[in-house]
Amino acid sequence: MAVNSLYLKTNQLWRIFATGFCFSVFGVGGLILSFILIPVISRVTPDPTITEYRVQRLIQCSFHIFCRLMKFTGAIDYEITGAEHLQHDRNCLIVANHPSLIDYVLIASQLKQCDCLVKSAIWRNPFMKHIVRAAGYIPNEAPDDVISICEQRFDQGNVLLVFPEGTRTTPGLDPKLQRGAAQIAIRTQRDLRVVHISVTPSFLTKEKMWYQVPKIKPFFHVEIKGKIEVEPFIEQTNSPTLAARKLNRYLAEALFPKNEQR
Repeated sequence: MAVNSLYLKTNQLWRIFATGFCFSVFGVGGLILSFILIPVISRVTPDPTITEYRVQRLIQCSFHIFCRLMKFTGAIDYEITGAEHLQHDRNCLIVANHPSLIDYVLIASQLKQCDCLVKSAIWRNPFMKHIVRAAGYIPNEAPDDVISICEQRFDQGNVLLVFPEGTRTTPGLDPKLQRGAAQIAIRTQRDLRVVHISVTPSFLTKEKMWYQVPKIKPFFHVEIKGKIEVEPFIEQTNSPTLAARKLNRYLAEALFPKNEQR
């Protein structure tokens, strides 16, 4: 028993170091992207749209390396099932629950092209603003402008990743969805691909710092599920607002099965 307890404690201490190391690498990588690689891509690529796609591809490769690094060092373990569906998706929203800090990283590591709604605060971040601007990410500000930009991106065949909660889930509380993803889906008439993420035990939540690692290694399971078609919701009513409200309730049930709440 004492040996097992010592092993768990030693392993936990190692994972604190490994997590700190991985996030340090992430930060250095962000600087390299911002001030070396992205300027080079922008200089040799005259077409802004092609630049965005190349930067998004670079982000995907970087995130894939980061995820593998976290797994290799033992900071976390993870499994992604159904990734082939993401790789073939076009002209749709990808919606996911948001239990941890690295949810976006795990999903985007599987997507060569991925637009994303970004909080205005990130656009003002001196380290992140160069990346989100070069990738063509969409600032989550004026609703009408967001819908218009999303429509343009969908017309290009792009996919848009959205976390309908708007922030990370608080463990122990019933999750609540903002209506933004449903509004975009209804008003652009695009289907939604559902992604469900589970983390056992919980890790990198909004309430805890990165160094507050659990006693056992966290396991992330990213499950790529089916699509939700928006046409039936649009046909039920002449009101886009009502259709979005109904779609949002349906989406909540898909993202948060009743047996997983609380």
